[in-house]
Amino acid sequence: MNAAAKPARRILWANVSTVISAAILIGAEVFGAAFAGSWAIATLFELGDMGAKVFDVVFVLIGIAVMVKFVRGATRVEPFTTAG
Repeated sequence: MNAAAKPARRILWANVSTVISAAILIGAEVFGAAFAGSWAIATLFELGDMGAKVFDVVFVLIGIAVMVKFVRGATRVEPFTTAG
């Protein structure tokens, strides 16, 4: 066996499950708020269906950025793998 071989990494399924569960819960809230917010703003300013769709796209892109940041931060706190 090669002495320089890296030790096998082990998946920490409890951490994976925790992060995925939290991401699903927070994602539902973030994207629900995005669609509700876009509808409310478009209605408030009487922008019509096209204005609502534009705000949908903008807020969903912001929501994706929020979720990426959340998952990256969560994997720092709850790492998915460990050495050995």
